[in-house]
Amino acid sequence: QVQLVESGGGAVQAGGSLRLSCAASGRGFSTYAMGWFRQAPGKEREFVAVVSVSGNNPTYADSVKGRFTISRDNAKNTVYLQMNSLKPEDTAVYYCAADHSPDPKARAKTAREYDYWGQGTQVTVSS
Repeated sequence: QVQLVESGGGAVQAGGSLRLSCAASGRGFSTYAMGWFRQAPGKEREFVAVVSVSGNNPTYADSVKGRFTISRDNAKNTVYLQMNSLKPEDTAVYYCAADHSPDPKARAKTAREYDYWGQGTQVTVSS
């Protein structure tokens, strides 16, 4: 069982930056692939980024590639999402999620692959 708590959301102007954190409690954080998803009002939850157990070869949605960076610190049981060059279309509630896949290279992009979710943190980008 893993509990996830996101923080770092807020309101910024277009072009600004935010760093989201997701702190995990419980056992086995280092054995979970960790992902970030987002959901804008009236839209479905969508994949943003994922990092495998090893932290190598993170994967990004095309819409955030080159602007967002996902990383993890297994010693701190925390995964981060550094968001630069933010755009109004990045406005959403951002969720972190943990995937307890038996494959240490797993980097799932679909929400149903994930076993645990945080409560979300709001990011609002104004033009």
